[in-house]
This record gives sequence, C-alpha cells and structure tokens, in this order.
Amino acid sequence: MKKNSVIRFNGLRGICMPLLLLAMAPLSAISQSTPTPPATAPADAAPTEQAPSITQPKSLVMVDSSSYIIGAEDSLQVTVWKEPTMTGTFPVRPDGMISMVLVGDVPAAGLTPMQLGKNIEAKLKKYIQDPSVSVVVTAVNSQRIFVIGEVGKVGPLMLSPGMTPLQAISAAGGVTAFANSKHIYILRGGQGKQVKIPFNYKLALKGDNKQLISLQPGDTIVVP
Repeated sequence: MKKNSVIRFNGLRGICMPLLLLAMAPLSAISQSTPTPPATAPADAAPTEQAPSITQPKSLVMVDSSSYIIGAEDSLQVTVWKEPTMTGTFPVRPDGMISMVLVGDVPAAGLTPMQLGKNIEAKLKKYIQDPSVSVVVTAVNSQRIFVIGEVGKVGPLMLSPGMTPLQAISAAGGVTAFANSKHIYILRGGQGKQVKIPFNYKLALKGDNKQLISLQPGDTIVVP
C-alpha cells in the first residue's frame, strides 16, 4: 500500500514540476522569445528628415512717403483701389519715368511717393471715377554711395540723411593698414562734370569741422 502511494506521488511530482518551473520562469525570458514588432510612426507624425528651409519674405523699405524723394532705379509699388490690373511694382527708369496702363509714362524721380500718387490720380480721372492711388517704395536704389579702395568692405552703401564720409568709411569696415588716410577724396557728379572733394580721415577723427561733408546720392569715396 505504501509502495503504491510513493509511485503515485512520484508521478504527480513529474507532472507538476515542469508546470511549477514554467510559472517561476522570469518574464524577461518569455519576452526574449517573443519577436518584437518594428516600431512604426503614427500616421500624423512629422518626418524625421530635416525640413527644407523656407525663404522669408523681404521686409519693406521703411521710408517717409511724405518726404522721401524718389530717384532713378528705385522700385515702387503702385496700388490703384479696386483696379488690380493697374496695380503692381514699377521700376523707375534712368530717365525718371514709370510706365502704367492707360496713363503711359509718368514722371516719378524728384517727387515724393505722396506727390506721385496724386499725379497718377489726376491722370486716371479721365478713365476712372474718383480714383484712389497709393505709392510705396519697395526698394531704394537711388540713395546710394560707393566706397572703394583700402577699406574693409568695398561696394555700395545705403545713404542715410546727413551721412558724412567718416560715417560711410566706418560702415564699410574702416580703413586698412595700407590706406593713405590723409589723401582720401570724394568723386561727385556725372561724366564730364565730376568734381573731386578732398577728405582727411585723420583730421575727421580729431573733430575737424571742415571734414563734415554731407554726402549726396551717387558719391564715390576713394581711399587710396
């Protein structure tokens, strides 16, 4: 009787032991045997590659429409209210004119944006009842000076009101170690009418009032 009980116990132990070992097995061992599905990004997730750069719109030129004097090569945005076919960007030609539908050539150089707007309105009254025109300067190309020679950065500069040669040279990066700062000069005027204005950089640094020359559009500062 005892022998039969021992046999049954041993048989039961042979069945239960594997089940017990399986229950005690660590979860990590089970997880390792189970293949992990590849991670997938949500449908609305942003792509991981670098997004292409977006070109920012250029800011408008800030000029006073009641005082700024339009010059050749400036760019103007002319808006005719409720007339999209006449609205657009117009470059000022070297002769100082802009060309528009209906009115043809209109003098622009030498006028303020407000004055030009009023002149265009007067011309449009023949074709449009109570026209309303606004003019905005989108690019200032006429109010420039040029700095060449022994400076940090050669090229054109935007002319600010009352700018002096000392300020212009400073904006161009200053003079180099090889510059002849006592014999700088300014070229002013067109071909055949060009004048040469001397400028002493060292005296200007010392506050010499004779060196306070107001630059004009188109001036070229030469630093030998």
